[in-house]
Amino acid sequence: IAVDIREWSPTCGQYVAEILSSDNKKQLYIPEGFAHGFLTLTDSVEFLYKTTDYWHAASEQTIIWNESTLNIQWPKIDINLIINSKDAVGHSWQVAPKFK
Repeated sequence: IAVDIREWSPTCGQYVAEILSSDNKKQLYIPEGFAHGFLTLTDSVEFLYKTTDYWHAASEQTIIWNESTLNIQWPKIDINLIINSKDAVGHSWQVAPKFK
């Protein structure tokens, strides 16, 4: 999932979703100014990032994964979700910092 968080963008608050797998060999380019998240659909996953800069922990922000305003349509799976602690306490869309 990639969400446009650029305040000035006409698509701010909209998202794109794509299933990436070893079978379909797709990649997803997420430009600067987009938040991103993922849901693994199997027990064994390798997730690789290519970035334009080094990770800067102080700049990291989290939007709650099930934010109702964004209405992200996550795949329906028949298991209990395991949500890491950082994602479980993310910001709502209204208070989440936006990219200027």
